[in-house]
Amino acid sequence: MAQAAKTAPADSLEANEYDGITISLLTCGPGEEVYTLYGHTAIRICDTTRHADIVVNYGMFSFRQNFFVARFILGLTDYMIGITSFSNFVDEYTYEGRWVYEQVLNLRQEEKKAIIAAIDENSKPENATYRYNCFYNNCTTRARDILTENISGKVGYAPETWDAPSFRDMCHSKTADHRWSSFGNDLVLGVKADLKTDRSEQQFLPENLMRDFSEATITDSNGETRKMVREERYIISRDMAAGIRPQTADGFQAITPRMCACLIAIIIIGVTIYEARRRKTFWILDAATLVATGLAGVVLFLMIFSQHPTVSLNFQILILNPISLIALYPMIKLERKGKIHWWHKGQTACLALGIAAGLVQHYAEGVLILALSLLIRNTVILMRNKKQ
Repeated sequence: MAQAAKTAPADSLEANEYDGITISLLTCGPGEEVYTLYGHTAIRICDTTRHADIVVNYGMFSFRQNFFVARFILGLTDYMIGITSFSNFVDEYTYEGRWVYEQVLNLRQEEKKAIIAAIDENSKPENATYRYNCFYNNCTTRARDILTENISGKVGYAPETWDAPSFRDMCHSKTADHRWSSFGNDLVLGVKADLKTDRSEQQFLPENLMRDFSEATITDSNGETRKMVREERYIISRDMAAGIRPQTADGFQAITPRMCACLIAIIIIGVTIYEARRRKTFWILDAATLVATGLAGVVLFLMIFSQHPTVSLNFQILILNPISLIALYPMIKLERKGKIHWWHKGQTACLALGIAAGLVQHYAEGVLILALSLLIRNTVILMRNKKQ
């Protein structure tokens, strides 16, 4: 981005000069990239006296960080504050075909001063980075906190008229048209992601915060109440954004995780039936499933140590089990001799438990289908060996 315009430090402004400053919450619609599906939140500071108009953005990060993927999996990704001009910000979101909604906040002079001072402090090099957390410490919660914590009155939200969603429900609402993104989320999110959330937790989503601010009030210490938002409008309308956004044909999205799981299940069950009739063993199939489920299990195992919330307790690890990689060689070696390995029984038990645990945790699309097919195959192998 181009070098941003800067406002004067809060301490250098006279009290009456804050009359020419407006502070707004900017909410941005989703984009096409995976990391933009949930939208974005930023803060606009417009100073008509000094002809400065900037956007403060807490969602800056770089893929060039050392070990970015590993750090992201373990919840060790650092994001940073960025400041750009409002015109550049609008140009960027216009180019990406993403709507932008502005809510001008109804603030007193001392509140504007406190917010600008807090942003000045945040933007210092030693304070510019923060440890990202997808649900509790992201660009939206950061913007919310720096605004609400520097308002002198108490912020009150309208009563909730909806059933409290879970984190998984809210993720699904943003990935409904992106089945593989939804699959990836559901694969790593554990059982805690299915618990109901409170108002504060729901505000990790930009549009939820926008909705809450729209109806929020501020009650001063003397009991006076004012609306939190003075005025609101679209900077880039939804219709305009939809007309600008490039329509990319993605044939991959036509192939869903459930379709892939059903195809794999048909192959597994078909080969199992063929083996039973011909008294043969296709150990290559078992080797392939052990490698695939084991590698997926390694990812789930690493999530146990991740700082991301709701990922540590994930019952899908009973199905996608890293132990399969350890047991791979001795298991296949015995299977080629017509014998069974202890992991045949162990995996069967884990699969049964994993399927049962699906009653309390929402699994990634197709995982239960895969689990059921593997359970059928293992059961047939154990029964056939018992007869021998």
